[in-house]
Amino acid sequence: MQETLNQLLNEQFQQEAGLCYLNHAAVSPWPRVTAEAVKAFAEENTRIGATHYPRWLRIESELRQRLATLLGLSESNEIALAKSTSEALSMIAYGIEWQPGDEILISSHEFPSNRIVWESLESKGVILRQADFSQASPMEALAKHLNPKTKLVSLSTVQYASGIRLDCEAVAERCREHGALLCLDAIQSLGALPFDQNKVEADFIVADGHKWMMASEGLALFYIKRKHIPNLKLNQYGWHMIEAKGDYSKSTWEAAKDATRFECGSPNMLGIHALHASLGFLLEIGIDVIEKEMHKRVDYLIQALKEIDGLNLLSPEQPAFRGGIVTFSIEAVESTALYQRLMGDQVICANRGGGIRFSPAFYTPYAIIDHAIERLKNAIQAVKPD
Repeated sequence: MQETLNQLLNEQFQQEAGLCYLNHAAVSPWPRVTAEAVKAFAEENTRIGATHYPRWLRIESELRQRLATLLGLSESNEIALAKSTSEALSMIAYGIEWQPGDEILISSHEFPSNRIVWESLESKGVILRQADFSQASPMEALAKHLNPKTKLVSLSTVQYASGIRLDCEAVAERCREHGALLCLDAIQSLGALPFDQNKVEADFIVADGHKWMMASEGLALFYIKRKHIPNLKLNQYGWHMIEAKGDYSKSTWEAAKDATRFECGSPNMLGIHALHASLGFLLEIGIDVIEKEMHKRVDYLIQALKEIDGLNLLSPEQPAFRGGIVTFSIEAVESTALYQRLMGDQVICANRGGGIRFSPAFYTPYAIIDHAIERLKNAIQAVKPD
């Protein structure tokens, strides 16, 4: 079984010799199946254009179902396709009816996408509060701020810099106790970690496809719980968001009854073909298998990092509290200089959260981690002050 999986991964991920790619938390390389799907789509467009557009629509429908499956759902009518996580969050932010004094709660570790959009509502009298994840456990930090005025809690399932993994079920239960809506930014977990919306019951879930779902930028999941679909105010309009799609003779219209009412214009068919192929590949392997393989590599990486003198691990060690992100700093070494040196040595990583962020995937060869560690040691010596 393991040998068969390793062979499949070697066939699907063939990166440049000498490259140590540890940046899946930013933009993931594609599996070969995705590149082939995009190439075939481009060649079809070149030869016959949109002759087979109905087949493209079937691919789009299958993608929605695969996204639903990724969330543990059997139906896809709560799935919309957005251009990005930021767009999906903006549709939520400007679709909710706010009253002055309403409060939104986020964490102190959120990526700007999950902060700026809520800050923009302060002109409406909405109050934004931040739970300090650096001073307490996530649940303890959230408990300090949850109150009857909390209308919405918006959190990342895995924090982009620290790598802290949220107990989504526990947070959701606490939100329900306080009557607060829950929005989850799942960009750092979907495709890498299992998720069951039947247990979590979040109100909204958003996630771009270019990280752990291993597809292109420009296409994102936007999940809206069914009961919110008719109540979330529309701010974008066009031919695609109506109930009678394709009936151009009608002079009247009504918004679609499912989540497609939030898609105003033409679908991103190129991105749809890419994400469809990537998710098909990931679901065939199984998200449980992917999580297990990723944790094995993260464990291996952490143990190697802990042998380096002066290294401070900034991410959780226990699998239950982490995703695929490992962030660290080196005493007396400036992180930006170290990052630049690593990138120059073809160790593809990120400068995040006051340190260097490595994010291996479930397929990352252990030899690549070994090479990255050796280059890291050399880079530390090169940039360390005398």
